[in-house]
Amino acid sequence: MTNPPSPDHTPDAPLDLAGIGIGPFNLSLAALAHPVPDLRAAFYDENHTFRWHPGLLIDGTRIQVPFLADLVSLADPTSPWSFLNYLKTRERLYPFYFAERTHIQRAEYDAYCRWASEHLTGLHFGHHIDAVRWNPERVLFEIDYTQLDPDGEAEALGRTYARNVVLGIGTTPDIPEPLRPLAEAHGVPVHHSADYLDHRAGLLAADHVTVVGAGQSGAEIFLDLLRNRPAGRERLHWLARTPAFAPADHSRLGLEHFTPDYGQYFHALPEPVRDQALPQQWQLHGGIDPATLTAIHDELYRRSLHGGWPDTTLTPGVFVRTAGRVGTTRVELHLEHPQQGTRSRLTTDAVVLATGYRERRVDRLLAALDPYIRRDSAGRARVDGHHRLVLDPLVKGSIHVQNAETHTHGVGSSDLGLAAWRSATIINAVTGTTHYPLPERTAFTTFGLEPRPTPRPRTPIGPATDSKNRRAIPRQLPVH
Repeated sequence: MTNPPSPDHTPDAPLDLAGIGIGPFNLSLAALAHPVPDLRAAFYDENHTFRWHPGLLIDGTRIQVPFLADLVSLADPTSPWSFLNYLKTRERLYPFYFAERTHIQRAEYDAYCRWASEHLTGLHFGHHIDAVRWNPERVLFEIDYTQLDPDGEAEALGRTYARNVVLGIGTTPDIPEPLRPLAEAHGVPVHHSADYLDHRAGLLAADHVTVVGAGQSGAEIFLDLLRNRPAGRERLHWLARTPAFAPADHSRLGLEHFTPDYGQYFHALPEPVRDQALPQQWQLHGGIDPATLTAIHDELYRRSLHGGWPDTTLTPGVFVRTAGRVGTTRVELHLEHPQQGTRSRLTTDAVVLATGYRERRVDRLLAALDPYIRRDSAGRARVDGHHRLVLDPLVKGSIHVQNAETHTHGVGSSDLGLAAWRSATIINAVTGTTHYPLPERTAFTTFGLEPRPTPRPRTPIGPATDSKNRRAIPRQLPVH
């Protein structure tokens, strides 16, 4: 099923909600918005199909959240866009039942999202958003876009109008500054993990490979290379800045940092306290799944059964100071170990940078709105408790953000388990009606001392609406 052509939205028939970007979070929003009566919503993405980390869909790897963290279930388990309903449409419910797996494979999650993206209406792929402006005369956002042909060339220009905007443009690979010139140079074998599968054959053929980064992606890539290189001639280095190849905190109470309760608590903290807390929580979001660590150790142990050690070096607590080319293809990494106070050099034939992702900058996209955006002391956009940018009161519409508020809402911002809850929060705020009742409490842990600083209201956000004033724009709440 293909998506319908872009509608010609005029000021007389504006959208209630325009989504920019179609990743899992805005796809969740589209799925939950689908059954809401009279809610006009459309979503735009410059890619021509849904794509979720295609370079990391390594065979057998699993997502780090249970399957209930799909697009809709934690807000509406009866939704037709649930993962279980996807299995039903594929006649795979019984195989899934007998598999007894709560954590599904990455490739299966990607296939599920693509299924939803191919059947939901209002999704417009092949549309590059050029600019977003506030039109005070029409009291609407103007959104200019370029429609792209299959080759990515401009095909047509268009404009749509919306009362509210949701940014879900995702993240971009984070490449350390010392390695950026090499990663951007043509023909140099330095690749970010986001492109791993595109270069996997060449990495397996390389004489020596170095993986930099000790998060889940780095562990999965190291394990895949290890399993597929000859015993005794593995020729692998694995380097990490973290003090250990540490497991992620998957304890039940530790996982409660990924609940709405913790996000509310974190948002109420002073800005300096939030900034100090985030780096201390790296094992919550940057650690490695214990099962992956076990699989790596098992593989290393298996290769030592007949005497000798596998030709691998795993070194935590080290970082790359600088890097350069040796000859035409090899790479030299200049390393430092702060605890030892030592430095050394490592020459390698290929480098995989499993160095994570950073929030994609929206400065150019929102350049026309920059005077209206309120910022914190570090120049970051302020985000209120309902995931809206804090704007000048002259702007009557709202701009919500998805996975762009770690600095205000904590480590759960990028977690798939909060996708449905945040989407439901946005829909309730945009419509001024509680289409999706949300729980008052989501964690056994009480974060902070009672009483809780800002209880979530049970009533709709903004003015009550009925059939006559459904489209009234809720006022922005004060920021605490």
